[in-house]
Amino acid sequence: MARSREMQRELLHPRYWTSWLGLWTLRLIAMLPLPVLALIGSGIGELSYRLLSSRREIAQRNIGACFPDLDDDARQKLVRRHFRSAGQAMLGTTLAWFASARRLKRLCRTRDREHLDQALAQNRRVILLVAHFVSVEIGGIFLSIDTPVVDIYRTLRNPVFNRAGKLSCERFKGTMVEMSEGITAAIREAKKGALLHYIPDQDAGTKNAAFIPFFGVPAATITMLGRLANITDALVIPCFTRQLPWGRGYEIIFEPPLEQFPTDDALADARRMNEVIERAVLQMPEQYFWVHKRFKTRPPGEPDFYEK
Repeated sequence: MARSREMQRELLHPRYWTSWLGLWTLRLIAMLPLPVLALIGSGIGELSYRLLSSRREIAQRNIGACFPDLDDDARQKLVRRHFRSAGQAMLGTTLAWFASARRLKRLCRTRDREHLDQALAQNRRVILLVAHFVSVEIGGIFLSIDTPVVDIYRTLRNPVFNRAGKLSCERFKGTMVEMSEGITAAIREAKKGALLHYIPDQDAGTKNAAFIPFFGVPAATITMLGRLANITDALVIPCFTRQLPWGRGYEIIFEPPLEQFPTDDALADARRMNEVIERAVLQMPEQYFWVHKRFKTRPPGEPDFYEK
């Protein structure tokens, strides 16, 4: 408690005043109608596409490798659509942090939620298999309005935004577990009945990972999903958040629980996980987080994937 008060006083130091100003600006932005946020965000995305050449090149490389049948024109159009979509999602994320439960319920809808409801009605624990689509954050916070959700996060460098983000994500029934605490704390919450909002599709190096194809490209893939399902005795339900066009809201999509999962083969389970994510990406390719270096870690002997 004393440590918390000391931290709060520290964050009031003048060196953080600019951060507080930025945070309150975001709070004001969140009050705008979603179609207005989408219009502004699309413009920011277009500007980013033109100015952020390094990120644009990462997206081009990723999309070119994952969709080799696309010609140059189609690939560039998809990259551009991705930046616009990401710009919209960036401003839309202010809603995840600041919007009331009432507003979130008005803006978000679910598809095939019966898969989750049936599992909960049977008192089953649930791991939500989630992926890095641009609006992933708002989906988890929306679900936490009515259902306990535990999520794992990486500490932000800016302590003001880190504290604000954690408090915002926990303002309903959410629990945020810092990555440095390890998976144990998240497992503990899942065993109590919280939905484990599990997002395993970024390159975190070779620890607890293996090279599993993602759209045919070997990708360092975390192989813990099957083990987590075993430890928690949980069903694994794929769940993906789709940003609807031009500020019409968000759709949280549930798929049936994975059958005969997990197996005793962690690599086979990881392959199946990637296949599930691939199918979701094909449904909304512009909304996958292509500016992440998904293929940064390479198998021994392979060259740098992103080398120019």
